[in-house]
Amino acid sequence: MLTHLFAQASIYIVSTMETKTMRTTIQKWGNSLSVRIPKAIVAKAGLKEQDQLEIEVRDDEVVLLPRKEHEYSLKALLKGVNKRNLHKEVDFGRPVGQEML
Repeated sequence: MLTHLFAQASIYIVSTMETKTMRTTIQKWGNSLSVRIPKAIVAKAGLKEQDQLEIEVRDDEVVLLPRKEHEYSLKALLKGVNKRNLHKEVDFGRPVGQEML
């Protein structure tokens, strides 16, 4: 958001925290191209160094999406097992290779 405070003094305040978009430039980095993400966008998106992003092209626009990894534990997964979603043992027939029984 650009706010003009005084018409005669021509003082402008640029607030990057009130907008969801900013302009940046693609730059060469080795054999690839890179984009710097401005600090205000990093803060607003809750990103930090070493976070992984997924890159997509949607309707001719480049979209960066934070990749949120879920941590699973056996204990947490087993809490979700109940009589309705518990399946029966499946018989795949006799061993045909060197399966360990």
